[in-house]
Amino acid sequence: MRGGPPSGKFETFDDKAWQQAIETSFLSHVRLIRAALPYLRKSISPSVLAVTSYSVKQPIPNLILSNSVRLATVGLIKTLALELGSENIRFNSILPGSTETERISHLITDRADASGTSLEEERARMIEEIPLGRIGTTEEFANAAVFLLSPAASFITGVMLAVDGGTIKST
Repeated sequence: MRGGPPSGKFETFDDKAWQQAIETSFLSHVRLIRAALPYLRKSISPSVLAVTSYSVKQPIPNLILSNSVRLATVGLIKTLALELGSENIRFNSILPGSTETERISHLITDRADASGTSLEEERARMIEEIPLGRIGTTEEFANAAVFLLSPAASFITGVMLAVDGGTIKST
């Protein structure tokens, strides 16, 4: 799965590919939360953080499966924030942009292969879209995630926090 559904356009995917994307990128969240709920109810600082993508606010070209299915996860998290807020269980989403991970390496490779360009050219194109002018680090992502999960964020629920270097152009 390489960190998310495969890249491609709408007409390249059959029902099996869509089902697989739903299974791995949505139902995995549903099952994990369902299994964790009894423990969350016993916790002194219960919090759930779903890792999605900035694509839930700004679709990424050639990622139709990811763009579509990750929206379902955000809907789930926002709804659970409402449903379980009275139990003091917090639900938030983090929307990473381009971060130095294996997934980004694969996406750059896929884009280079599809367009006949070099990895360096595709990496430079990706960086051009990021106002901070670089790809994020895993440590930067982790810092935001740790904050949202910590008691320091005890009055934050239902949030979609972008950790994207300013890539999302909308509010």
